[in-house]
Amino acid sequence: MSRRTKVSKRPTPPDAVYNSRLVSMLIKRMMRSGKLSVSSNLVYKAFELVGERTGEAPLEIFDRAIRNATPLVEVKARRVGGATYQVPMEVRSDRGVALALRWLVGYSRSRPGRGMVNKLANEIMDAANETGATIRKREETHRMAEANKAFAHYRY
Repeated sequence: MSRRTKVSKRPTPPDAVYNSRLVSMLIKRMMRSGKLSVSSNLVYKAFELVGERTGEAPLEIFDRAIRNATPLVEVKARRVGGATYQVPMEVRSDRGVALALRWLVGYSRSRPGRGMVNKLANEIMDAANETGATIRKREETHRMAEANKAFAHYRY
């Protein structure tokens, strides 16, 4: 990364079906080996499945899932005088969304069962209902930040 200038953030273009930047970010996060069409098909089929099972708009459920899974604080390692402290830091909104998407995709991949469409749909519905591994990860992150609140004065 260049030390001279700040790298400008490129805006994420919205996806074709739902016209949502968040869905586009999910598709990119799901992608493996550059196979964008495979990834987008998986995401759209999972959204259809979520819509069938819940009877609500799948985009609303997905937005609720991401909102529920987005962490507010996290811990970062900070080295002070030879000791490493886990210092709680507030999470910027774009990083929070990125973490939520990463956790959602990761935990849906590690779910037992067959078919990525089913696993992703189940994880989205669980996150929207504030259950599941993604929400557990967020709660664990918040717990760690709460436990290390004493080191908050080491913030950058």
